[in-house]
Amino acid sequence: MQENKKKQVLLVGNPNVGKSTVFNALCNKKQKTGNYAGVTVASHSGKYTYKNEEVEVIDLPGSYSVYPSSEDEAIFSKFLIDEQKNYAGVIYILEALSLKRGLLLFQQIQDLGIPMILVVNQIDQAERRGISIDIKKFSDALGIKIIQTNAKEQLGIDEIREAVLNKGFVKAEKNSFETPNEHKDFIQKLAAHKGIDNEYKAWMSLSLGTDLERIGSIKDQMNEPDSKSLVPKRLQVQETVRRYQNVDKILSDVISKKAQFKELLTEKLDKVLVHKFWGYVVFLMILLIIFQSVFFLAEYPMNWIESFFSWLAAFTGEHLPEGPINSLISNGIVPGIGGIVVFAPQIGILLYFLYLLEDSGYMARVVFLMDRLLRPFGLNGKSIVPLVSGTACAIPAVISTRNIENVRERLLTILVTPFMTCSARLPVYSIIIGLIISEGSFLGIKYKALVLMGMYLLGFAVALLSAAILKGFIKNEGKTYLVMDLPTYKKPLFGYDFKMVLGKVWEFITGAGKIIFIVSIIIWFLSYFGPKQKPEQFVATNVELDHSYLAKMGKGIEPLIEPLGYDWKMGVGILTSFVAREVFVGTMSTLYSLEDDAPEVKVIDKMRRDVNPDGSKVFSFATGISVLLFYAFAMQCVSTLAVVYRETKSWKWTGFQVAMMTGLAYFVSLIAYQILK
Repeated sequence: MQENKKKQVLLVGNPNVGKSTVFNALCNKKQKTGNYAGVTVASHSGKYTYKNEEVEVIDLPGSYSVYPSSEDEAIFSKFLIDEQKNYAGVIYILEALSLKRGLLLFQQIQDLGIPMILVVNQIDQAERRGISIDIKKFSDALGIKIIQTNAKEQLGIDEIREAVLNKGFVKAEKNSFETPNEHKDFIQKLAAHKGIDNEYKAWMSLSLGTDLERIGSIKDQMNEPDSKSLVPKRLQVQETVRRYQNVDKILSDVISKKAQFKELLTEKLDKVLVHKFWGYVVFLMILLIIFQSVFFLAEYPMNWIESFFSWLAAFTGEHLPEGPINSLISNGIVPGIGGIVVFAPQIGILLYFLYLLEDSGYMARVVFLMDRLLRPFGLNGKSIVPLVSGTACAIPAVISTRNIENVRERLLTILVTPFMTCSARLPVYSIIIGLIISEGSFLGIKYKALVLMGMYLLGFAVALLSAAILKGFIKNEGKTYLVMDLPTYKKPLFGYDFKMVLGKVWEFITGAGKIIFIVSIIIWFLSYFGPKQKPEQFVATNVELDHSYLAKMGKGIEPLIEPLGYDWKMGVGILTSFVAREVFVGTMSTLYSLEDDAPEVKVIDKMRRDVNPDGSKVFSFATGISVLLFYAFAMQCVSTLAVVYRETKSWKWTGFQVAMMTGLAYFVSLIAYQILK
């Protein structure tokens, strides 16, 4: 292993054992955590410095075994084995409530000869359930020191850092798995062929099926009939059974359980939350509360942000010299960026609720609950993880499909996940809903909240219907089943989740802000100048918006968008938002600020009073519904397309997704407008 000053260590464990939480605590990062499997589906790296030594930590996807059954587990196994010479060792995370399951992978890594530090997380949770662990006996049985942690409370984190600093990684003195006698001769010959001195590595390569071409030549040298039983899957099962027998012996000596005479809170809650009827009712009620909060709680901070940017636009307009620079900053950049920052409170509130649900263990119940709902559509319960993640951002959601073993189900999930309402759609929905929906309420729930929830449910429904149609055109590799462990409910750490949300909102603002900054400059330039200007006028004056280069471009596509109820300004907004959906709001803010130089007036009010040449409202109810439907279905995110191509490795499916979603968006918006106008 490496001895250089900068160490590289791997963070390894089963899914849903608190790996990402330990990673965040070690590196002071804000990697997403969740109380269900599939949160980490690609390796993430972070660094920390402890006592003048810099350490790089790589958080690998959670896995149950070195034998991969899905894309994310394949990433784990490949990195663990292929990069062994490049890292100092493995920090292995065990969850106190699932020791038996976690020890299988632990022993496999031990037998590969990889040095490890063992961390047992959430011992307090085990004690609350009457489970007592004798840490000294446990440590002696495994031959390794155990560090106890509660990562969210920062307990034990410095002890991990100290162990890494002092080379506390331990190699097993002997393998816990002995090659069965009937295969020993064969495995030894295979090891000799591969030139390795670790018998388990030879067993593993054979069990993975990576050395099938060598088997024939070795079999020719053997006359034993048992060599015919060397089938990879059969060897994996044989190893798993023997390892669990060994694990059971260890745990029988170190774990004691107190009698539980009363029903646990988890069991009481699950009678309702995973009920085949009441489970869905509760889920819908939770959604209603979330969307009501998105409008109700965000109202005041949104007003403050909007007032600040109005003041900033007026201030820059008054104090900068007259001319193009003044117009660019006060009517272009400031309104454009302000138009997207104003929605940060709504995005933050939505993400905060999602984090609390994940942290508490409820989202794992949603996965279980949705399995029976998704199966008729060609998906399974694991698909709900990317679908729910898609409500934040489609990019990590598409990547998280690596957790789905079945190729068809994974491809279907990739193709339909962008229909889910992501945080980039939220600013568009909010401003359009604010324009066309009244301030009334039904049973105490705002109409706007009901419509917003309806848009989220619409995206989910269309995703399912699309999957149902597409499944008939994609070859199925066989029936799959969802097997999952429901974690115990946990009290969320509200402050920790709040910090996570602040980080995500800041990422959204800076990511969208960079794009909107550039787009605002382009929009301003094209709207400030026009084709009939003389060169000497370019610096001195600006043309009317309707006679600018931008208007000329927008009016060029009007024949295509007019049947949808859109004017040229909306057309420009839609074109720019094909880079990223949220750019629509920044573009409209810039355009309306250029057209109506009154910074004290809110952009939404400028849009509300805008009229067509015939005197009708530009943003009528019919037009608003058309815009909502277009953004609900259209593929408008270049970054998502890049990830879809990377995950499918197919331009055919990437191109099909763009054509399917954009074609559906145009057709549905057209029908809706023509019916409602």
